[in-house]
Amino acid sequence: MTVREIPIEQVLPVRRDVMYPGKSLTDVSLTDDPRGTHLGLFDNGQKLVTVVSLFMNDNELQFRKFATLIQEQGKGYGSQMLKYILAYSKAHHVERIWCNARKDALQLYKRFGFAETGECFSRDGIDFVIVELFL
Repeated sequence: MTVREIPIEQVLPVRRDVMYPGKSLTDVSLTDDPRGTHLGLFDNGQKLVTVVSLFMNDNELQFRKFATLIQEQGKGYGSQMLKYILAYSKAHHVERIWCNARKDALQLYKRFGFAETGECFSRDGIDFVIVELFL
């Protein structure tokens, strides 16, 4: 597996297919995408399987739109990407990493030491909680 920075044009189809099936690529774009760092995790056959977008603000890093292809979920790709995000954050002297986590994915984040902030919300019928990790 390899993780590398990729252009947003590679991120959007995976983001759409996993998180917003049936939407257009324009619909799944974030207004912040031009200032983000976009990462892709490629399997050993060099197929793009996981994407995430990183947004740095002072000493904080928010990661958004973390998605693994449906047929590739449960194979450890998300964990590998989180390990990469943690290493990236340490290398860039980040003090706090956070994201809006789907409640059904909380266990993944907790395994990496993320804690719930208590801030919760729902969007499009999906429940989220903000999780954070201080380095």
